[in-house]
Amino acid sequence: MLTEMDKNIVKELQAGLPLVPRPFAELGSRFGLTEQEMLDKIDELKEKGYLRRIGAALRHQRVGFKANAMIVWQVPEDKAKKVGDKFAAHPEVTHCYQRKTHQNWPYNLYTMIHRQTREECHQLAEEMAQAVEYTDYKLLFSTKELKKSSMTYFSD
Repeated sequence: MLTEMDKNIVKELQAGLPLVPRPFAELGSRFGLTEQEMLDKIDELKEKGYLRRIGAALRHQRVGFKANAMIVWQVPEDKAKKVGDKFAAHPEVTHCYQRKTHQNWPYNLYTMIHRQTREECHQLAEEMAQAVEYTDYKLLFSTKELKKSSMTYFSD
């Protein structure tokens, strides 16, 4: 069961790390904890399964990645886990999901990539297809980013 302190730590973490040289020391001080105690508390939350990960979100368009594509793949169901794991390990893939197929939509694996041009996205998709030996895919390009935010828990 999460304590009130645990919930407050989650609130602070989901708001983003402070932009200081020692962000976990700063966060810890807000709770009367040392930097190491804060890191230990985060590890405890992860071990208990309450916290999955802490990650940085890159503003890809600001750093030059103007072409974003969701590649949808049709992969035999019995191979989806193996192929999905290979895609997920690919350094160019930022998101990888498996979904159910539908009558008019046979694609069951989804990978998100970010490149500077659409042509580079097509080239990367072809390289990925050759690596897994499945060539039934489509690229769906982003036209506009409407929202980019993470789920918020324990909000007031």
